[in-house]
Amino acid sequence: MPRLSELSHRMPPSPIRKLVPYADEAKKRGIKIYHLNIGQPDIETPENVRRKLKEIDLKVLAYTKSQGTDSYRAKLAEYYGRHGIDVSPEDIIVTTGGSEALLFTIGSIADPGDEIIIPEPYYANYNSFVTMYRVKVVPIPSSIDRNFALPPVEEFEKVITPRTKAILYSNPSNPTGYVYTREEVAKLRELALKHDIFIISDEVYREFIYEGSGHRSILHEPGMEAHGIMVDSVSKRYSMCGARIGCVVSKNKDLMKSVLKFAQARLSPPALEQILAEEAVDTPQSYFDRVIGEYKKRRDILIEGLSAIEGVKIGYPKGAFYLMAELPVDDADEFAKWMLSEFDDKGETVMVAPASGFYSDPALGRKQVRIAYVLNTKDLERSVEILEKALKAYNAR
Repeated sequence: MPRLSELSHRMPPSPIRKLVPYADEAKKRGIKIYHLNIGQPDIETPENVRRKLKEIDLKVLAYTKSQGTDSYRAKLAEYYGRHGIDVSPEDIIVTTGGSEALLFTIGSIADPGDEIIIPEPYYANYNSFVTMYRVKVVPIPSSIDRNFALPPVEEFEKVITPRTKAILYSNPSNPTGYVYTREEVAKLRELALKHDIFIISDEVYREFIYEGSGHRSILHEPGMEAHGIMVDSVSKRYSMCGARIGCVVSKNKDLMKSVLKFAQARLSPPALEQILAEEAVDTPQSYFDRVIGEYKKRRDILIEGLSAIEGVKIGYPKGAFYLMAELPVDDADEFAKWMLSEFDDKGETVMVAPASGFYSDPALGRKQVRIAYVLNTKDLERSVEILEKALKAYNAR
């Protein structure tokens, strides 16, 4: 049999999806599963976008420019301007989702053996993106006891080396829901300028902030024209995960020339979805007011329910729609499998994402899970009820 590449063996599996076979088997047995494992919102895509989809009548679904259509990039520049981020269409390259934006960015700034510092826990697919380029993740642990706040600057200083190319973080955070403060983003700016490295800010959850002083982008920071890179996406903002439209935004012209070469190699981002994404930029604020109110209600129900379960410790999320919880179990991976393969309550069970895959050292997340509060309030309440019963049954075995 022909031999596969070394990279094929080094690519990590998705911790979010690795339990799917267990879920499929449970469903075959007739078990209903409440999916708290994946950030697929049940919120409807905005009405104006759905209406636009019905109106589109293209005779030829053609390539667009590799950097995205002029009209969509102009609309994006207007959108960022409303959020206090001064960029032009030339500072934006449209990508096939935020994932491709990160791939193009890492490929543009890092060589094999270079290092990217990431506060952990972090979005699991960051591991996959850096692995593709043989780049090393240098983790900086944050603690559930400090609510996953940015680790002290001194911890970053300890690990910065001549091979450090960037600090990568998400704000609001996936998986913790933490929202970085103005002061914390300013500290990242200081590190970038002092050590001449990039700051890559994954800002796909920008709209979803439930309290505090709002969102602070790395591109809000002065003097970051050469060092600041923002990655964004329509997936969560407009509940358009399947559209696969993201972007890279930076004023660093050399970087953007490189990103464009990557974009040209894959020809163009999706044409139809760019039309829909352009329409989405005009989504009225009333949509977000309604959605944010719904997510805040779900978050509060989840916090109240989990806090009442003996032995459960939670991080308090102020944004996104994720919560990290530490459970009174020895191994959250095994517990999550057990809930799908051996446990049910009245024919129902819960699927969570074990947190081991959100850490560079899986042992750090051995007792933790990420919960996505993307279900309606009734289903969330039932999910917490099932989880509490499952924990009691699991520990009584």
